[in-house]
Amino acid sequence: MSIIYEPKGKAREYSPLAANFYSGCDHKCRYCYAPTIQFKSREDYAVVSPRPNIVSLFEAGARKISNCQKQILFNFMGDPYCHANRQYKITRQCLEIALKHKLPIAILTKGGERCLADLDLFRKFGKHIKVGATLTFFDPEKSAEWENGAALPGSRIMTLKTLHENGIKTWASFEPVIEPEESLKMIKATLRYCDEYKVGKLNNFGGLDKKIDWTAFLKEAVSILRASKKRFYIKKDLREAAPSIELSELETTADLHCITPWTKNH
Repeated sequence: MSIIYEPKGKAREYSPLAANFYSGCDHKCRYCYAPTIQFKSREDYAVVSPRPNIVSLFEAGARKISNCQKQILFNFMGDPYCHANRQYKITRQCLEIALKHKLPIAILTKGGERCLADLDLFRKFGKHIKVGATLTFFDPEKSAEWENGAALPGSRIMTLKTLHENGIKTWASFEPVIEPEESLKMIKATLRYCDEYKVGKLNNFGGLDKKIDWTAFLKEAVSILRASKKRFYIKKDLREAAPSIELSELETTADLHCITPWTKNH
């Protein structure tokens, strides 16, 4: 099986293709589903190691689809800029391979400023890369409670600002939405630095999702984003939870938000 694969189900809303570099994640997010589906305790899942032969396997997969027009997301399982990546630097090696084979890349991380170690490579991709942050809480104490090992909100915001100032396309993922007011604060706090938003909801977590007025949340989020003339995509689960909110084709078609592919001559 290729390291570069087509996601299924809800994951497909994020990207046509994806790649995962690490086993485990040291961000220790309370809501993470990965330990459960991998039959691991949260403590065991927090021990991170590179997937076996990951760089050579990614090289082989990239060679097969060289100049591919489909966006590849780094990563679904785990985080490309987890703490362990400082030691292993797998993400940088795979970025270099993707650049060599002219593959359009989307990065999503909760690692904050850790990703800036690869800013020089992001610049080389030009318009063929976008770098994003998962945003949950504006309050740093709540963030630390729910995402113990991830970068704090201020770090994630400053990272988007730095990327934006360096001409890198930026984006934000709002999923899960645990406290709508916190998510709305983060949307407002990033409007100057974020080019694109993907907004979802919280699903099946201790019944918390059943207590949220998703229609009110989506109405406010859409109002803020449209007023700021931001591109955004609303995930299917949130659309279904708030069916009275009218949305456009751009706001409901995931692949319209993929990064620009390379051309044969560029």
